[in-house]
Amino acid sequence: MADGLTTAGATRLSPTRARWRARYRVVPWWVRITVVYVLARLVTGAMLTAFASVQAANSFTAQHPSYLSFAAIWDGAWYRVIAANGYPSTLPVDAAGHVTENAWAFMPAYPFLVRALMALTGASFEFVAVSVSLLCGWGAALVFRRLIGRFLDPARATFATVLFCVAPVSAMFQVAYAESMGLLLLLVALLLMVDRRWWTMLPVVLLLGMTRPTGLAFALLVVLFLAAWFVRPAWVRSSEPLTFRRFVPPAVVAIVSGLVGLAWPAIAWAVTGVPRAYTDTELAWRSSYIGWKELVPFAPWIQGFGWWFRQPAGAILLVVVVVGFAAFVSVPAARRVEIELRLWGVAYVVYLLAVFFPQSSTWRILLPIAPLLGIVALPRSRVYRVAVVVAFLAMQWAWLYFCWWVDGYDWTPP
Repeated sequence: MADGLTTAGATRLSPTRARWRARYRVVPWWVRITVVYVLARLVTGAMLTAFASVQAANSFTAQHPSYLSFAAIWDGAWYRVIAANGYPSTLPVDAAGHVTENAWAFMPAYPFLVRALMALTGASFEFVAVSVSLLCGWGAALVFRRLIGRFLDPARATFATVLFCVAPVSAMFQVAYAESMGLLLLLVALLLMVDRRWWTMLPVVLLLGMTRPTGLAFALLVVLFLAAWFVRPAWVRSSEPLTFRRFVPPAVVAIVSGLVGLAWPAIAWAVTGVPRAYTDTELAWRSSYIGWKELVPFAPWIQGFGWWFRQPAGAILLVVVVVGFAAFVSVPAARRVEIELRLWGVAYVVYLLAVFFPQSSTWRILLPIAPLLGIVALPRSRVYRVAVVVAFLAMQWAWLYFCWWVDGYDWTPP
C-alpha cells in the first residue's frame, strides 16, 4: 500500500503532482522520517533560540545564553553534576532533618554515557548531552515509525510519526535530559515485544530501567499482556493458547523489569546507608507543594488535584481524567492500535497514579505514552491533520513559555 493514495487515486492528479507523488514513493521511508525529524528540530530550535534571546540572568545561565547553555538548564544542571561528580554518599538534609533535592532522583545511564563521551572527545557537557539527546530522538522517531507501521497503514503511521516529532514536549529531543534516550529504549523494547523476541528484550529492559524509572511499569505491562493472552489469545493476535513454554520468556522479562525497577532504590540505600534514600529524595520535590508526607500508593494524585483545584473539585476532575483516558484507549477505533501499545499506556498511567505527584513536569513525564499517538493519527481528513499539527506546535510554544523559560519568579519547572 502506498503512503495514503491508491493507484486509481493517483490517476486523478495533475501530471506535475503525479510526478512528485511518484518521486515521493521511491524515497526510502527512513529518509522521509529523517527529513521530518530534522525540520521539527529546526522549528523547536528556533523557538528555544527565541526564548534564549530574551532570557534574563538566572541561577542556571547568564543573560541571553547560547542555545547549548539554554538547553542544559533545569534537570540538565543535575545531569551535569552527576557527569562530573557522580552521586553523593551522604544525603543533604534541612534543619528539620528532611532529605532535600539531590542527584539520587536521576538514573545513571544517561549522565554516565555523557561522561564517557566527554572523556573520549574532550567536548563540553552541554554539547555532548544535547548531541546524545538529538541522536537518540532521531533513533526514537525511526523506531516509532517501524512500531506504528506494524499496525497502521503507511500514511497513518507516517502522520503519527509527524505528531511524535512535533509533540508539545518534543523539545526533550534536543535538550540535556534523559527522556530522549529513555524513549528510544522503550520503543525498541515495545517493538521487540510486538515481534515476540522476549530474550532479546532483556538487555534493553535492563538499560531502560537505569535510564528512566519505568521498570515497574514495564513489568506491569507484561503481566497485563500475559493476562490478556490467557483470557483470549485473539486479543494478542494469537490463535494459540498460553502454554507454560510460551509463558516462561515473557515472565522472565516481567521479573527482570520489576527487579531493575527496584534496583536503583536499593543502590541508593547501599551507597548512602539510608533505606529510603531514593523515595525520600523524590518526596523532596513535592514538599514545596504539600509539605513532607509519606509515600502512600495512589495518594499523590488525590493530594495533587486537591492542591491544584481544591476539593471536591479536584477529586471530581481526577475521576473525569481517569475515565476519559480509559475511554480513549478502549473505544472501538482505538483497537486499530494493537493491544501491546494500549496496555503500555494503561500500565504506565497506573504506575504514575501510584507514585507520581502531578505538577508542571507532568507533561514531560507523560512522554512515554507517545505510542498512543497512533490513535490520534487515525482520522484521514487533511483539515484534521493540519489542525492537529498546528495545535501541537502552539502547545509546544506554550510549554516552553510556561515551563522552560525562567521568568524570575518561576515555580513551574519542566
